[in-house]
Amino acid sequence: MGLFGKKKEEKTAQGKLEQGTRRQTEKQIQEEQRQIEKQLQEEQQQAEKQPQGKKGQAEQKETPGQQEMKIYIQGAGGTIVTKSILNGTSKLKWLFRQETEHGNGWVAFGDRDSQEYVDDAKNMAIVDFNTLANIEPAVADVFYMPVGSDLEFRSDKTGKYFVDTRTGKEIREPVKHPAQIPFEKNLKFLNQETYPADFFRMLFTESSKIKVVRAGEADFPTGKVVLADPIAYLGTRYETALDRKVPAGSYPVELSVCLSRIAGLRIAAARLLLSGKQAVRYEIAMPEGKKIEDLGKPGVFTFLGVDAGLACFADRKVSEENRLFFEKWMRENPGKNKYEDYFAALFRKSYEARPQLQNPGGSFLEWRLPESGLRTVLFSSGMGDGIFSGYWGLDAEGEAVCLAVPFMNPEYF
Repeated sequence: MGLFGKKKEEKTAQGKLEQGTRRQTEKQIQEEQRQIEKQLQEEQQQAEKQPQGKKGQAEQKETPGQQEMKIYIQGAGGTIVTKSILNGTSKLKWLFRQETEHGNGWVAFGDRDSQEYVDDAKNMAIVDFNTLANIEPAVADVFYMPVGSDLEFRSDKTGKYFVDTRTGKEIREPVKHPAQIPFEKNLKFLNQETYPADFFRMLFTESSKIKVVRAGEADFPTGKVVLADPIAYLGTRYETALDRKVPAGSYPVELSVCLSRIAGLRIAAARLLLSGKQAVRYEIAMPEGKKIEDLGKPGVFTFLGVDAGLACFADRKVSEENRLFFEKWMRENPGKNKYEDYFAALFRKSYEARPQLQNPGGSFLEWRLPESGLRTVLFSSGMGDGIFSGYWGLDAEGEAVCLAVPFMNPEYF
């Protein structure tokens, strides 16, 4: 059904909407949307060119009594709303979401909007979703409902809520973001004492959802391994030094890249390959001075903390050189940011060299310390910040063949 050809049966002061609604072609709809969006963009550009004082006056004129628009949903995108809702001559009644190349797909009609009224594109406007939410905050509760949602807004003595017109179900609680449910499941899944070897094999076996990329090599001149957020904690007392050592040498770093419909491109796991042998079991990597028997004792923490959305495997010597390098760099560059003013350009170059399995801006980077040339590989940590544990992959003789850090269970995403 066309954008402005939506039929609703509602007895109002306007009477019942016509049953024989005029349907528009998809091409016509898209053209009307483009015209509305173009007009909105032009108005926004003009507003941005005004001095702050005049701009504020213009905004206040559009929304009387409202000094500042409250942001309910960051980056919510454009929403088609009848001008009767925006100017207050009608109240929100219908809210539906359609597939579209423009905006977020939400369309809002008022309780006094006739079919003839909504069929005229001049009576529609594209505004930020938060503009509609400032008029009726309840819409923020249903923002994350999928394309195809068709809702009626009601307000009575029990409160304000929506009704799914297809099922009759009342929606009285905020609808979670599609990624929130798997994200919460993932949090509970992480940092267990161990996982089956098949789980790690799945992480590093190519499929329609998983791609495996060799991101570079990391040097371990001493064999003492640390796990850390390279921006926030590498070279500090908050890095996680491991009890088990590896033979001195250089080792490839492989990344499991998850291509998720829900979460987009994410690095689901990383591993340091120590040999070509197959791991038959995995055990959690204990911190320096602690054994597996100490797991669960007070004050024994196995995880690395991530606060900048990045993680790495590094040698203790590399960690110390990293600390000294950036202490000097910060003295020479007062007020500058380690990521924005140093690493961001390097990540962009990494993306430009290998864009197929990275997000714009870069998802991984093989970095050499400027003085010694020692390498470490920096990589994005799944869904972002959090705490994550390392796991030693052991062969039949109990020798470490890899060190893996899972960030996500791709099956949830």
